[in-house]
Amino acid sequence: MRKGAKRGMPERILVVDDDPDIRDVLRITLETEGFEVSEAGDGEEALKAVKRIAPHLLILDMMMPKMNGDEVSRTLKKDLLLRHIPIIMLTGKGEIDDKVRGINAGVDDYLVKPFEPRELLARVKMIMRRTASALDANPLTKLPGNISIANEINGRIDQKRPFAVCYVDLDKFKALNDRYGFTRGDKIISELAKILLDSVNSAGDPDDFIGHEGGDDFVVVTAPGKADAVSQAIIKAFDSVAPSFYNEEDRKLGFVIAKDRQGKTKQFPLITVSIGIVTTENREIHHIAEVGEVGAELKKYAKSLEGSNYVKERREEKE
Repeated sequence: MRKGAKRGMPERILVVDDDPDIRDVLRITLETEGFEVSEAGDGEEALKAVKRIAPHLLILDMMMPKMNGDEVSRTLKKDLLLRHIPIIMLTGKGEIDDKVRGINAGVDDYLVKPFEPRELLARVKMIMRRTASALDANPLTKLPGNISIANEINGRIDQKRPFAVCYVDLDKFKALNDRYGFTRGDKIISELAKILLDSVNSAGDPDDFIGHEGGDDFVVVTAPGKADAVSQAIIKAFDSVAPSFYNEEDRKLGFVIAKDRQGKTKQFPLITVSIGIVTTENREIHHIAEVGEVGAELKKYAKSLEGSNYVKERREEKE
C-alpha cells in the first residue's frame, strides 16, 4: 500500500489513452505504487468513467478519437461536482501550442511522451499531496468544504471581483432528524445539495461556487446580480419537495412533535430553508471575516421569519 493512502481505500486514477500499450505502461507503473487504476480508450468513455468511479486523478492523452483531451478537461471543469479532479495531460508533440491548450482547458500538469515512469510518479504524488491539502470535500454531498469555501471567497476579494455569498441553512431540521432518524436527515441534505446545483446551473453563472460547511449549512458564491434569482430558485425547488420528507399524518398536521435544544417537547412546523446574502453590490468587502459576520446576522434574521425566506444585505459603505 502506498504511504499516505488510507487502509483499504487506495487512491483511484483513471488513465485515458487510445494506445493500449501506453495504458499498460501507466497501469503497471501506478499499480506498483499502490494506486487503483481504471482505463478508458477515448474521451467519451472517459467522461462516463469519471462519473462512475469518481477518480482522485485523471491522466489524459491530448490527442484521442471522439473527444480530445482538452475537450474532456473543459467539460469536467464546467461540472460543479467534478471540476476539482486534478488532470495530468499527456502529449506526444511537446509543442508550446499543446501546453497552452492544456493550461487553458484547466489541466494541472503535463508530460511529453515518451515519458520517464519515475517522473510520472513524482508528478502524480505531488498533485495528490496538493489536492489532499486543498480539497476538503464533504463525504455526504461531495461538495467542497470550509477550506475551499474560504479560498473561493478570499480569491474574489483579492481579485476585487464583485460577488455575493449566499448562506443557506435549513429550519426545523433537528426536529425532523429526531423524528425520522439520521438516514432521512442525510437524504434531505443530499437533496438540498442537488437543489443548489440545479438552481445555480439554471439561474447563476458558469463560474459560481457551491460549498458545504457541514450539517445543513451550505454556501453559494455567485455574482451580485444573480443572487436573488439563485435564492428564489432554491426556495421554490426546496418548498416543492419538502412535504415529501414527512409521512402523510405529519403532512396533514403541518408539524411534528419533538424536543427542542433545551429538552422541552413542542410542536415544530415543517422544514423550510433560509438564506442570508452578503454582497459587494453597495460596498467593498476587504476581509472574509466581514462576510462571515454579516452572513450570520442575515441568516439568523431570515430564520426568524415564517416559512422559507432569503434576506439580502442592504447596507451601504460609509464614506
